[in-house]
Amino acid sequence: MPGLVDHLGRPIDFAALREEQAAAQLTGVRSPMGDHPSKGLTPQRLAAILLEAEDGDPMRYLELAEDMEEKDLHYLSVLGTRKRAVTQLIIDVEAASDEKIDVENADFIRQWLARDELEDDLFDILDAIGKGISHTEIIWDFSASQWWPARLEWRDPRWFEFDRVDRRTPMVRTERGPEPLAAFKYITHVPKAKSGLPIRGGLARAAAWSWMFKNYSVKDWVAFAEVYGMPLRLGKYQPGASENDIRTLRRAVASMSSDAAAVVPKSMEIEFVDAKRSGQGGGGDVYKALAEYLDQQISKGVLGQTATTDAIAGGHAVGQEHNLVRNDIKRADAKQLAATLNRDLVRPLIDLNKGPQKLYPRICIRLHEETDITAMADALEKLVPLGLQVQQSEVRDKLGFADPAKDAKLLKPSSSAPSSDVLPPVAHSVRTPCPVHSVMPAGGADIIDGLVEEMIGTDWEPLMRPAVDGLENFFDGVTTIEEARDRLVEALQSMDLDELTEKLARAGFSSRIAGALGITTEGN
Repeated sequence: MPGLVDHLGRPIDFAALREEQAAAQLTGVRSPMGDHPSKGLTPQRLAAILLEAEDGDPMRYLELAEDMEEKDLHYLSVLGTRKRAVTQLIIDVEAASDEKIDVENADFIRQWLARDELEDDLFDILDAIGKGISHTEIIWDFSASQWWPARLEWRDPRWFEFDRVDRRTPMVRTERGPEPLAAFKYITHVPKAKSGLPIRGGLARAAAWSWMFKNYSVKDWVAFAEVYGMPLRLGKYQPGASENDIRTLRRAVASMSSDAAAVVPKSMEIEFVDAKRSGQGGGGDVYKALAEYLDQQISKGVLGQTATTDAIAGGHAVGQEHNLVRNDIKRADAKQLAATLNRDLVRPLIDLNKGPQKLYPRICIRLHEETDITAMADALEKLVPLGLQVQQSEVRDKLGFADPAKDAKLLKPSSSAPSSDVLPPVAHSVRTPCPVHSVMPAGGADIIDGLVEEMIGTDWEPLMRPAVDGLENFFDGVTTIEEARDRLVEALQSMDLDELTEKLARAGFSSRIAGALGITTEGN
């Protein structure tokens, strides 16, 4: 398809679309094996790692971010919770308009989204929340005479770097040096956790210091428990005890580490001293309190609150408030993810198969409670009969319904449902409608029958006189239908029909309102 370009204006290389650009290499620069900089991490080394990433070499920082997820269950939990909260939201596709081509484009995108692997693919794309950026390579298939994403492959972020000038443009590592990403080949997600360079926007960077200090605290806590967690076995012997008695007591104390049983002379005593009785009981609580405090800081950084991960005082009300904060973050993540998919997936899929479009379908990821179907149905039921114009495709998209196929069996309204024929659009010339009760006859008759009776009882002669005066002589000398039509047009332009128009408009408006509100005269 000549002249096709991506959102950056780069021409599409169709040969490159058929190849994998960022596959793993056993002996190249994209090795799946990596280092573990968290081993022996010190504040000085952590500062150096973060500065390297900021300066354009994010290799060690990305390896550290991976280590953080593997070594800290709390960080893994809250980060996974944030990502899974978005992958399980409702995904809709909105057509650009009700035009046939736009509806077909939206259905085309829905067809691709209806796949079992979608949730896993979105989870991989959201790896950018922790690391600041993620690259998912699109493996295109052209075997069925159309371009189709056969699968999405998550690529290790260590295999990419940023342009050394702007620090924003991602480049793939190759043996020839960094190269630009091929157009229409990647879903590149850069979430806005904070403003600034993409590599500084990952949550792993913000959580790294708390993670490191917690790691120190837990190590000290384990060492403390090893020393003071087991009770101290203290054997006492009396003055004048023989060397044989001392050896016997020593063997007894040593054997208690496994079976806690020994035979000693009656004159000897063994005392068990635990950490609490020895005055060391407060030490373990210090490590625990510090670790819990740092966990709460990580929860705040990742989820924006702590109530959904830690038991805190405040009860249900505090939990509700914290959940609102979490929903704000979830909603923001969903909008950013949808924007990335619309740019890097929807547009390439449409352009490669149907050519460039003026308008494109949009993927929308919404919270479950955002669409109140009952409220929307009530609003449409009341407003559409009053003249509000709404696209059917927009309503279907918000409800999650696909556009019906040509031969599909459709649900139909009941015979009692009001139609546009019963409730015509309100005339724009209506000024002051008459009260509804003025058209209601006595005896419980139908509201429309009452209107008809009132209209029949109206003295129509004064209302119709401006329309018929002079018509009897107006067609003198007319010999053809065309001449009569032209004369009638001239006559209508000179007629004064304001009073007649207003009378009919008021009657129509009154019947319309009465029918829409279900007003009857029974019992009146």
